[in-house]
Amino acid sequence: MRNLTLAPRTVPTNPVVIALHSSAASGGQWTALRDELGNAFHLLTPDLHGHGNGPAWQGTPRDIVAADVARAARIAEHAGGSVHLVGHSYGGLVALRVAHEHPRLVATVAVYEPVALRVLLDYNRRHQPAVEVAELARTLGREVGVGREEDAASRFVNYWSGSDQWARLDAEQRSAIAARMRVVLAHFDSLAHDPMQREHFAELTMPVLYLTGRATRASTRRIAELITPSMPHVDSVRMEAMGHLGPITHAVVVAKRLAEFVSAHATPQFDQRKAA
Repeated sequence: MRNLTLAPRTVPTNPVVIALHSSAASGGQWTALRDELGNAFHLLTPDLHGHGNGPAWQGTPRDIVAADVARAARIAEHAGGSVHLVGHSYGGLVALRVAHEHPRLVATVAVYEPVALRVLLDYNRRHQPAVEVAELARTLGREVGVGREEDAASRFVNYWSGSDQWARLDAEQRSAIAARMRVVLAHFDSLAHDPMQREHFAELTMPVLYLTGRATRASTRRIAELITPSMPHVDSVRMEAMGHLGPITHAVVVAKRLAEFVSAHATPQFDQRKAA
């Protein structure tokens, strides 16, 4: 999806899915989901601030999550509300915040390892899951600060993949990720001070699918342990043989699970609300 300009509102004939990408990626990561949903859904894959064809980020680092939440909420409002939100990592946290702040707009939420760093740090910033994320952020900051964006990008990708995923990327992919590292640093700062705390996840009233990878990092595993027990209507699923980048490295498998969830909740009643 290109840099989104909202035209006069039109009500789609099919249920709307809004899929939000991870840090350093773009809406293009959802190609497999588009294939799985087919023509039965209207899929929107906006690029968030500082990514792909999304708007440039010119504000303070700490405000970027709120700006992306507002952007996603405007898209949902324009779609007529009662949308299905999908999100991976950073996009997962944005999706959950939209659902919490604008529940009337959201029918369901499906996320893969949302990075609720505020929850992780509040719980115990001296435990290893929090320490490793804080150290990653400091290292990226040092490297970007001296102009080594590609080194920062390599560390970022390899941390979240748990392997040398960086070596598998082509030159164009590496360049795109390196160019986004200053915005990624803003994500870390903003997420660490995010207003959505542990107790707020208990206030989500819509169905939630929460996916984690069995081979994920300690940080995202701990986040899932902290927030999923309090969600009143959550289906928590651990995906085999994948880590934090599962929606990218195992795109088809993850897309099938997401599409199954969305399809199961796209009821005739939902369609009637959309048409009203």
